[in-house]
Amino acid sequence: MASAGAAELLLGGIVVLGALVQWLTGMGFALIAVPALVLVLGPGRGVVLANCAAGAISVVGLAAGWRRVRIGAMGPLVVAAACTVPAGSWVAARLPEPVLLACVGILVTAAVGFVIAGTRLPAMTGTRGAVTAGAVGGFMNSAAGVGGPPYSLYAVNAGWSVREFVPNAQFYGIMVNAFSVAANGLPRLSGSAWSVALAALVAGALLGRALAPRVPERWVRRLILTLALTGGLSVLAKGLEGML
Repeated sequence: MASAGAAELLLGGIVVLGALVQWLTGMGFALIAVPALVLVLGPGRGVVLANCAAGAISVVGLAAGWRRVRIGAMGPLVVAAACTVPAGSWVAARLPEPVLLACVGILVTAAVGFVIAGTRLPAMTGTRGAVTAGAVGGFMNSAAGVGGPPYSLYAVNAGWSVREFVPNAQFYGIMVNAFSVAANGLPRLSGSAWSVALAALVAGALLGRALAPRVPERWVRRLILTLALTGGLSVLAKGLEGML
């Protein structure tokens, strides 16, 4: 854990980068921010703060694209996520911190691997695929703060375009993070830490909005996956160190 002042500076930088990526791609805040937030704040507060911030930036992002949300397709995802979020919270609350760190690291690293591979699975199509993705995503989101990759796999297998993917990802992010915050509660942070996080969230969104027309999507994707993989492996190493 860092000192209070250093932790707040790190917190601001992490949230800015995560909000920037989320604005550019529709999701990615958790993959970028969760490993770093977990290392700075601990797994409990880090995961829940990521839930709060990712949900908030998704609300802002969806304001312009809500008409493209596929309610029929997203309904099974959201309902399934609501059913498994409590289980993820229950498991996370009972694991020792080193074990939880290792689990977060494994989930983030595995999620990045699936996204890189663009895995196509018959089980991830149709209503059955939506329910599977939502159930896995809800559990992962409340336990480890990373609920987006199962949705990404579902969208890949459904053949959705980027135009379809982004608003539906934001809608899913709002719902699954709202469920997770309801299950886990708000993180216990100082007033100054909350202020830093809010200011960083706004700054990252504004920066992302300004850069969106100028940054090629493939560059953003490579950055997300590189940082997320590095972060996931770092958290896994920290957890294993604590266990040993």
